[in-house]
Amino acid sequence: MDNEILRSLHPDCPDWERLGPTKRDSAIRAAAMAQRVAAEDRDEQWSGGFNRRTFLKGGLGVGVAALGAQLVTSRVSYASAATPSNGALVVVFLRGGMDGLSLLVPSKAEDNTELMRLRHNVGINASKTIALDANFGLHPAMAPLRSLITAGKVAAVPAVSTPDLSRSHFQAQDCLERGSQNSLTSGWLDRVLEASGAGTTFRSVAVGGMTPRSLMGTSGSIAMHDLDSISLNVEDVDATTDALARLYTGVDHPIAKQTTLALGALAQVADIKSSQPGTPAVTYPEGNFADALKSLAMLIKADAGVRVACIDVGGWDTHTGMGNIDSGDIQRHLGDLAAALAAFAKDIGTPALDKTTIVTMSEFGRRVEENASGGTDHGHGGAVLVIGGGLNPGVHGTWKGLKHADVAAMGDVPGWNDYRNVLSEVVKTRLDLTDGAISGVFPGWKAEPVGVMA
Repeated sequence: MDNEILRSLHPDCPDWERLGPTKRDSAIRAAAMAQRVAAEDRDEQWSGGFNRRTFLKGGLGVGVAALGAQLVTSRVSYASAATPSNGALVVVFLRGGMDGLSLLVPSKAEDNTELMRLRHNVGINASKTIALDANFGLHPAMAPLRSLITAGKVAAVPAVSTPDLSRSHFQAQDCLERGSQNSLTSGWLDRVLEASGAGTTFRSVAVGGMTPRSLMGTSGSIAMHDLDSISLNVEDVDATTDALARLYTGVDHPIAKQTTLALGALAQVADIKSSQPGTPAVTYPEGNFADALKSLAMLIKADAGVRVACIDVGGWDTHTGMGNIDSGDIQRHLGDLAAALAAFAKDIGTPALDKTTIVTMSEFGRRVEENASGGTDHGHGGAVLVIGGGLNPGVHGTWKGLKHADVAAMGDVPGWNDYRNVLSEVVKTRLDLTDGAISGVFPGWKAEPVGVMA
C-alpha cells in the first residue's frame, strides 16, 4: 500500500472503516498507518541534514524534548532476553492489622501465661501451637505449613513496627508501603526494582487487584487479576497487536511505554497458557488469594523473570468475633493463608522455592488484651512470616517478653524490630542488592540485620 493510499486511510476519512473486521480494529490500524506516514515524512525531511528550516518544517519547533521524542524510537527495557533475576520476592500484605500474637504465639511459659490471662477467650495455649523454636509457635490453623517448617523453609520475626506508625490503617499502610514518613512519592518496592536494574516484562507484578502503593513509581509494574485477564478485546488479535506496536513507534510518552509493556505481556501470556498441562499438578483451595498465587506460580514455573510480586489479602481487622483455635475469623483467615501458601510452594517445586522468598506483613498488630466484643483492637508491633529459600529457619529479632515494662505501659507489643531492618535483609539476600543499592530503598536508614536470612 503506497503512501498516498495510506494518507487517505485515517480516522478523518470514510475509507478507514474497511481496514479491519470491526471499527475498533480499523481505528487502531488507521492510526498506526498515519503514524508510519508521519515517521517516513520526518525521515525524508531530515535526510538532508539538520538546519533551522528542516527543524521547523518537521513541526518540531516546540523544543529539544520534542525533537528527541520524534527522532528516537521509544523502547522500554522489558524483553524476554533481559537480565535474569536472582529469584523472586513475593510480598503478601495482610490488610486490616493482622494479630501477630495469634499468628506467632509466644509459647514460653511466662509469656503464654500472661497471654492467656489477658485473652480469656481468644488466647492460644502454647500446647496447641506448631513449634518454630523454644519460645514461639504458629497458630494450629497454620498446620498446612508443617512440611515447610520441617524442611527449614519457615522463619518469623515478632514485634515488627517502627516509631513512625500510628494505629490508623491509612497512615500505617501508607508509611510501610512508601518505606518512609518523609515526602517520598514512590513505593519502597519501586525503589527496589530501580536498584535491581532492567528485567523482563513480568519482572514486577501485582496479582489479584490494583497496583499497591509499594509499587507506585517508574517500575512499569503489571497489575492483573489473573493471567486470563491479560487479553486484547478485539476480533483480529494478531493484526491489531501489530498495529498497536507500530502506532507507538517513535513516540516517547508514558502511554507508549505502557503499551509496549502490555503487548509484551500479551505475547508471553499466550505462550505460558498454551504450555499448561490439561490437569493441574496441584489443587489450590478456593478463594481470591489462592487464585492469585496460582497465576503467580504459572509465571514462575514458566521462568518469566518475576523479580517482585505483590498480593493483597484483606479481612484482618478483627475487632469482633476473632475466635480461638476451633473457630472464628482469625482461625479461618490463618487457615486459608497457610493452605494457599502451602499449595503455591508445592506447585512451583523445590528448585524454584529455593529461589523464592515470601514475606507476609501487615500495617500493625493488635493490642495484647482482648476487648469486650471477643476481638482485639488496633495495636503496634506485629509479626512477619518469611517462607522460602535462603532463610534461617526459626524466630529471629528482639523479643523482651509480654511482662516487659513497655508492654505493661502501652498495653501493646512495641516495635522492637524495625520493619526496615527485616525488609532490607530479605531484599539484599533475595535480589542480591549491595548495601549501597539498598540505601536508596529506605533513605536515611542504616539497616541492621535481624538474622532472618542466611
